[in-house]
Amino acid sequence: MELSLKNKKAIVCGSTQGIGEASAIQLAKLGANITLIARNESKLLNVLSELDKSQGQVHSFVCVDFSDTEKLKEEVNLLKGNYHILINNTGGPAGGPITSAETNSFEDAFRMHLVNNQILVQKVIEGMKKEGFGRIINIISTSVKAPIPGLGVSNTIRAAVASWAKTLSIEVGAYGITVNNVLPGFTYTNRLKSLIAKKAEVQGKTEEEIANAMKSQVPTGRFGEANEVANAVAFLCTPAAAYINGINLPVDGGRTASL
Repeated sequence: MELSLKNKKAIVCGSTQGIGEASAIQLAKLGANITLIARNESKLLNVLSELDKSQGQVHSFVCVDFSDTEKLKEEVNLLKGNYHILINNTGGPAGGPITSAETNSFEDAFRMHLVNNQILVQKVIEGMKKEGFGRIINIISTSVKAPIPGLGVSNTIRAAVASWAKTLSIEVGAYGITVNNVLPGFTYTNRLKSLIAKKAEVQGKTEEEIANAMKSQVPTGRFGEANEVANAVAFLCTPAAAYINGINLPVDGGRTASL
């Protein structure tokens, strides 16, 4: 089974914490040259120093805020050479019921997620075609299979990204390019911690009570770790995963009720 990513170049978005950081670390261990993208330069430098270089890799970063789509386009257009891997990963929209969401919340989330994904894909896709190898992974949410209560904007936008990705997978599959979505469940990242804190405040309960109630929904009885999601991301990027295309892969301990 071919798992090596030596001489492959990867862009990893949202890579200064959580699943993005863990994915960058894992891809580097497999031999890939990583370009990190995030908005905090000091954190980018910290992650850059952690990346494996034992196979002669050269790593770099782009510091840009995903809320500025035009700036993102400018920065990624400065990147040189062909890229083989793109990990689309952006922090989710704020929680809350869909009935109280402002219309600009949908517009902002659409730009940060779907529009930015499109900008990045258009940057790398011709190079992937030339190389005859491409892996585009979108880290979204299990809400594309079953909407999550209290995440109205996120449920809507994540579903749009999933449909976009499926369409893309059909168009580019013949070029040796696969497009897949990884759907993290309750993963113990800063986003999950903030959602737990908000639920505790709204419901007048302790954070521990909220966390335990969430864990009770998971057959494995615990939250996932960022590196466990990253393992799935990394596998889908390898040559071994060449015939896996256009899927939504839950990494959720079995919580999602649908098949």
